[in-house]
Amino acid sequence: MIVVKEKPLDEILSFLLPYKNILVVGCDGCTQPPRGLREAVTYAMLIEMGSKLKGNMHLKCRATSVAKQCDNHICSTTLTPQLEGIDAILSLACGVGVQTLVEVFPGTPVYPGQNTIFIGSQERESGTLHEKCKACGECLLGETGGICPVTNCPKGILNGPCGGCVNGKCEVPFEVRDEFGKMVKTIEKDCAWYLIYERLKKLNRLDLFRKYRPPRNRAISSSPRLSEVI
Repeated sequence: MIVVKEKPLDEILSFLLPYKNILVVGCDGCTQPPRGLREAVTYAMLIEMGSKLKGNMHLKCRATSVAKQCDNHICSTTLTPQLEGIDAILSLACGVGVQTLVEVFPGTPVYPGQNTIFIGSQERESGTLHEKCKACGECLLGETGGICPVTNCPKGILNGPCGGCVNGKCEVPFEVRDEFGKMVKTIEKDCAWYLIYERLKKLNRLDLFRKYRPPRNRAISSSPRLSEVI
């Protein structure tokens, strides 16, 4: 999933106060927490109330949602009929969705309602979100027992642990942040390559641990990227 965090309402209002009619567009795709129609309706209400407190008594919001904001065809067919009279769009999708709307509707201002944090998974019991993938374009999971060294090692080392691994722990403190991005504590984190070793040992595939991996081809993941679907 793509993990997002809502922007502060004051920041959103700073984008939208010059306009009168706003379309708040949710996304039913892969964002976490969900940012679909229900959230779009909630945001629309908050924006209208907040704008009145700021002295703008004329700002009105409509709420809608699309299946995937990263799909230009879906966005075009779903949203075009709803744009009559709309001055600006607030997107609740990740940064990809925002930029897709900009490309599909170049004549309409599009603003982000979220900050895109990372690609990760959710621990259901605690609600903790864990970064899992950096979309590097050269997936090594088949050689590392399904544990990503690019994401889980702060140094991105590809060939075994560094000298900072002590008793299976990484020398780099792991920062835990709250929903506002503020660091609340640091904890010891298992060395990614220690975990990889233990996993491959369990699978009886330590031959993969000894395999040499050349430096990553960073041209694959240099920004911005363009890919063709075949």
